[in-house]
Amino acid sequence: MSSLSRTLARAIAAVVVVGVAGGLVLQGQQAPAVKRNIVLKEDITGIADREGVMAIVELPPGAAEGPHTHFADVYAFVLEGTVSLEVDGKPRATLKAGDVFHIPAGVVHNGINNGSATAKLAAVFVAEKGKPLTTQVK
Repeated sequence: MSSLSRTLARAIAAVVVVGVAGGLVLQGQQAPAVKRNIVLKEDITGIADREGVMAIVELPPGAAEGPHTHFADVYAFVLEGTVSLEVDGKPRATLKAGDVFHIPAGVVHNGINNGSATAKLAAVFVAEKGKPLTTQVK
């Protein structure tokens, strides 16, 4: 094999290795993470074993919460962006800024941002004290 052929073969091999490695890195990338910032958490006066929890939820473009439930009734207001909401037993809904929704305790649901801008929601949870706020469903 000539020197030029060996150099060309090495260059092609390097391009293939870089391409395969780049593809593996892209496959290993995860969807952007959903952020939940709890802004208030207090006992609810007059209702034993319940607490009120207020949170700001941010879903970056491409983010999904994944199917989950709450030990809480959730009341939410879409502040910015658009969210696709999947709720067991209901058709998928597309919600935009200004829309509101309620998720009863224990109902499986999933919020997805298929848009190009971060979606922000204000959520109020009437939650069972001592239980996790969110439980992922497998």
